Amino acid sequence: MSLFADLTWRGLIAHSTENLATALDGEPITFYIGFDPTAPSLHMGNLLQLILARRLQEAGHRPILLVGGSTGLIGDPRQSSERNLNPLELVHSWVERIREQVEGYVSFEGINGAVMVNNYDWTVGLSTLDFLRDIGKHFPINRMLDREVVRARLESGISYTEFSYVLLQSLDYLELHRRYGATLQHGGSDQWGNITAGVELIRRATGSRVHALATPLITKADGEKYGKTASGAIWLDPAMTSPYAFHQFFLNAEDSMIGHLLRVFTTRSRDEIEDLERQSAEAPHLRAAQRVLADDLTDLVHSPAQRQAATVAAQAIFGQGELASLDADTLLAATAELPSATWTGLGERSVLDALADSGIFGSRSGARRAVTEGGAYLNNQRVTDLERALTADDLLAGSVIVVRRGRKTVGAIRVG
Repeated sequence: MSLFADLTWRGLIAHSTENLATALDGEPITFYIGFDPTAPSLHMGNLLQLILARRLQEAGHRPILLVGGSTGLIGDPRQSSERNLNPLELVHSWVERIREQVEGYVSFEGINGAVMVNNYDWTVGLSTLDFLRDIGKHFPINRMLDREVVRARLESGISYTEFSYVLLQSLDYLELHRRYGATLQHGGSDQWGNITAGVELIRRATGSRVHALATPLITKADGEKYGKTASGAIWLDPAMTSPYAFHQFFLNAEDSMIGHLLRVFTTRSRDEIEDLERQSAEAPHLRAAQRVLADDLTDLVHSPAQRQAATVAAQAIFGQGELASLDADTLLAATAELPSATWTGLGERSVLDALADSGIFGSRSGARRAVTEGGAYLNNQRVTDLERALTADDLLAGSVIVVRRGRKTVGAIRVG
């Protein structure tokens, strides 16, 4: 299967310029993907672009990874409101953090070794007059007004700052075309207008024909965007989304979406993916496809060791391992994803208080009924004495109690 055909089969092409298949399946080209530092970490949507860059490089093409030190100071327009402009020092600190993140996804060695750039380098010294004369003259206002995100904001108002963002991103493509011979930019489908504006700028300014590729946005079966766990968005920084939470997120992927997610996020072959889809259809409760997806991505973003720790933690949390064997960081990360309550201290609280306050039993009477039926657990030990006073010996890692109803409903008490 050709590269373009493989990307098509994987569902990675929402939009593309004419003859992109010929370009990708021909001689090696130089391409780029940009990341704006509008947060201290990249997220799940960015991960798709990093994996695509990796695919293209493995096919022989050369990647340029751009971190937007200048575009990050402005931010791409949002559909509903103006962005808050972050201080220069903060954006520059985020640039460095994101540079470190993206370095692990492509190779910087060999004839098609990746290049890392920061667009602040060629914009910081650019005068307003030069920018307007050399770049602005190539942008018809009617085309800029026709962009969906701009039209959505015309009534409520959009600043000239955000309105002009497309010029800066297009300048990046032109600059990378001139400096490195870049002839392809890829990004999410919400960036299609910005990317094709860069294609048009290069045509107008140099006469060259270059390419654009947009991937579909990753959504759930009902069309909503992915990107939430119990503790927030899916970040690539382990301090913001723990390896445990990251692994659990993909382990809980919808059955109806698992084939698509395997195609876009993993390097598994067509035969492997179709076999996993068959297993998922025949025995969805085993979650074989979800385990492959979660394991592959956690290995890639974090490490095999972190993935193994996440697996052991999940087994322990759900009663198939020793909770006491988990280190404090892993335990705290795992219980952060559970329904929980916080106590300021143990005081004279009982086992019943822990079961009831966790919220997983619904009420104190529900907790009592579960104990009578033999389905209540505290730190993986079956509860028989509801009135027993809790002591420091009941605290895992000195601050956590794990409670469980049956096999799958788990909660926690955090003691501060």
